[in-house]
Amino acid sequence: MLSLQEREHKKSTFAKKSSENTKKYNELYAEFYNKGYTKALAEEYADYFVLNAKKPAAGDILQTVRLYDKIRDYKTAAYFLTKVEEMAKKLNNEEKFIYCIEALANKSKIGNWRDAEDFRTEHINFMQIYSEKVDIKLRADMYMSLAYADCAAKHYSSAFRLLTGFGYKPQGKNDEKLLEILIAGIYICAKSGDEASIENAVNNACAAMALFKKYEFSWSEAFYKQKIKDASEGLA
Repeated sequence: MLSLQEREHKKSTFAKKSSENTKKYNELYAEFYNKGYTKALAEEYADYFVLNAKKPAAGDILQTVRLYDKIRDYKTAAYFLTKVEEMAKKLNNEEKFIYCIEALANKSKIGNWRDAEDFRTEHINFMQIYSEKVDIKLRADMYMSLAYADCAAKHYSSAFRLLTGFGYKPQGKNDEKLLEILIAGIYICAKSGDEASIENAVNNACAAMALFKKYEFSWSEAFYKQKIKDASEGLA
């Protein structure tokens, strides 16, 4: 979840700034800061910034999608993705790029591999071209979504190549994006059924965690340990 400063930096993407909106966002961010991703947080964010808003902003809908994705409520995330589709002509390129990432990952995690393949075919040219204009962490999100799509279609070798072949380099010792990439690798191993590769992938992720000197939030370490365990059991 974006900090208030990060949100305001992209103010054209989110709800118009007002004292009421800022107050509510601060309340929700404080909840996130202390407790992490929860169903209550996702529901409260969705109610205020999307469902009860006169004209929901694309950024707020996409943030809602991400919150539901983090708690593995993929069906609800898919519902909010349809709301982004309805405003497709109004999206700026960054919003469209993030929508493509989230939609592709969502279809893949639900298991709709054919829909994921069709979606990728339709949007891959835009995604590849625009990915050259974004920072490496957002580009990593794109490659992870592409890897999830290959994994859903049981193209496990291709999925691994996508994760390892785009040249992501660690951004310091406390790189949570690297950890996300490694956890995606564990998930792909688990779905492939290769027990030896699962163990190796888990060891790589744990080794990366051992390098951390600090985490962004007090709950982050436990969150990632659980993600590693879940991924090893085939949960995205």
